[in-house]
Amino acid sequence: MIDQKGKRLTSKVKQLILEGLSLKKILMILLGAAVASFGLYNIHQQTNITEGGVLGMMLLASHWLGFAPSMITPVLDIACYALAFRYLGGQFIKISVISTMSMSAFFSLWERRPPVLPDLSGAPLLAAVLGGCFVGIGVGIIVRQGGSSGGDDALALVISKVSGWRLSRSYLITDLTVLILSLSYIPVRQIGFSLITVTISSFLIDFVQNWEFNLSVRKTSACEGSVDGEG
Repeated sequence: MIDQKGKRLTSKVKQLILEGLSLKKILMILLGAAVASFGLYNIHQQTNITEGGVLGMMLLASHWLGFAPSMITPVLDIACYALAFRYLGGQFIKISVISTMSMSAFFSLWERRPPVLPDLSGAPLLAAVLGGCFVGIGVGIIVRQGGSSGGDDALALVISKVSGWRLSRSYLITDLTVLILSLSYIPVRQIGFSLITVTISSFLIDFVQNWEFNLSVRKTSACEGSVDGEG
């Protein structure tokens, strides 16, 4: 009897974990995490382009309040995810756990190898544009699957849901707020490149999330074209 109850409980837990998840969704989350973390490590970290969102807020709190990054980052992420659970539900949190773990795993993988891309420190504008593209596409893929890559994504999604704003606007509001506050200790020139990268990434996240490819329309158009040609 106990074994049967245990099996039923295990079955329910497994069903709860896998509910709403497919192999395709998991593979897309892994792809998004790989792309975003690749850009963060090979471009942002190598060229010292700062971020908005939770990472930028962590750096700000560390600089002015003396908090250790390892202490403040989990606090900020937990606060954002608690808010996300209130407005976006448990399914969002479940997918976000997978994506954030994937981001950490891929970042750890990239860190074990020398940077793949050449050092772009001497070309900060190019670094800002490329970094924004990698992060925007990677995070956009993750958000499209119904999750987030970190607390700042969760916060932007909550703001978008509550306010009705486009996701790109929500990202920009949170990132710009942090970057403006960061002017208190980071040179204007460096913040300028960060503004470029967060602007590009914000719009790309929004674009990838809402991108639609209607294959049936293309097939119909092709068929119509071939019929017209035969006539």
